[in-house]
Amino acid sequence: MKKLTQLAAAIAMTAGAMSAAPVMAEGSWSANIGFASEYYYRGIKQDESAASGGIDYENGGFYAGVWTSSVDDGDEDSGLEVDGYFGYGIETESGFGASLGFTTYQYTENEFDTEYNEVNLNLSYGIASLEYSVGEHDVEAGDDEDYTFVALTLEHNGFYGTYGSFSNDWEGDYVELGYGTEVAGFDAGVALIFGSDDLGVEGTEGDNDEAIVFTIGKSFDL
Repeated sequence: MKKLTQLAAAIAMTAGAMSAAPVMAEGSWSANIGFASEYYYRGIKQDESAASGGIDYENGGFYAGVWTSSVDDGDEDSGLEVDGYFGYGIETESGFGASLGFTTYQYTENEFDTEYNEVNLNLSYGIASLEYSVGEHDVEAGDDEDYTFVALTLEHNGFYGTYGSFSNDWEGDYVELGYGTEVAGFDAGVALIFGSDDLGVEGTEGDNDEAIVFTIGKSFDL
């Protein structure tokens, strides 16, 4: 929790330094819907198949949104995952991008999982992007888990590769290779996921070795 608090304080200070970016007179709203043949997040399986949807708001460098998806552990524990997030980002004329934000993951069915709270730092330049997130998993027994997640992604012409790794109270890493494109106005993608046996939290080990996932979605302005 100490790391989470320190990084949150850094966000508050850095946001002031970033405020020189131009701000639009009015913000914009957008929405998205999607479906995945299997729902994987950071190499960890969340559901056999999942429908999702979300709403986003942007104004200058500020962003905020809510996203939800079905989740199911295959053992009669199913429900919804509801994520809320906000942050501030910049992009320079040279193509360098940076953002600082906060994300909370909530679940309607506590037997499936309990809440997570994260501070997120993202950097990008050219074909490369880097994520560094520090989070806390609110375990019902009161023994909360702290974790750090780092991921490097390379993307070019729709093809991408991601290597992600957990540390601290969590362990494991994964590789994701995929391709995304637009088909008849929809965003379609396919991904191959290869995860280590010890990936994720207790109870998920052994279910993340490998997978092929197909996705389709649509985004539109409101």
